[in-house]
Amino acid sequence: MNSVLITGASSGFGEACARKFAAQGLRLVLCARRADRLSALADELSQITEVHSVILDVRDREAVFALPASLPAAFADVGILVNNAGLALGLGGADVASVDDWEAMVDTNIKGVMYLTQAMLPGMVARGGGHVVNIGSVAASWPYPGGNVYGGTKAFVQQFSRNLRADLLGKSIRVSNIEPGMCETEFSVVRFNGDEDRAKQVYSGMQPLTGTDIAEIVYWVTALPPHINVNQLEVMPTAQAWGPFAVHRV
Repeated sequence: MNSVLITGASSGFGEACARKFAAQGLRLVLCARRADRLSALADELSQITEVHSVILDVRDREAVFALPASLPAAFADVGILVNNAGLALGLGGADVASVDDWEAMVDTNIKGVMYLTQAMLPGMVARGGGHVVNIGSVAASWPYPGGNVYGGTKAFVQQFSRNLRADLLGKSIRVSNIEPGMCETEFSVVRFNGDEDRAKQVYSGMQPLTGTDIAEIVYWVTALPPHINVNQLEVMPTAQAWGPFAVHRV
């Protein structure tokens, strides 16, 4: 049985995906930076399936490319890669935003996805199949004030996913890009540097998506018959839609 490798598995979409795949009895490789939370989740899920946990920062190129060879034999055949690790930092306009925040988003949301994908693809190609699931965002297609570099990184994920499909044609490897809208996880808490009150205001008076909602979608696209590839799936809560054009009047 192939394993499912999930990055950013200690919280949010990653944790929800880990729980969903575990419930289906699939073998898991869980990767995250926060050792305590990762260990607790791995201990819990190991009661229902086989779990191998790895403390990993996806920005660490050497660590990522060393990962495939370091996996125990039972977990080495990764059939599904869920590139979930990512973050948004700050909501300032491009004229005032922190360049450090910008670089952190580029390093995690772009380079991390690149590293993990290329590290895992040779094994999938050699085994004659696999599935890469990238967690994008509606911000890839729809701009909003302060979304600048975050939206740019997710636009990369969108286009990278499309080009992977072109590169992998004929190799029986599926690629799906899942693009959530407003979803209440730790996303806004991280964006606002731990300010939980400000983060709650983002979802005030509306019903956002949940991590479990996205995990259901991720599992669904991977569970479809192998001749079906969901290329891109954009999902918003019913309470969210596109706004009118912005017009500055003097």
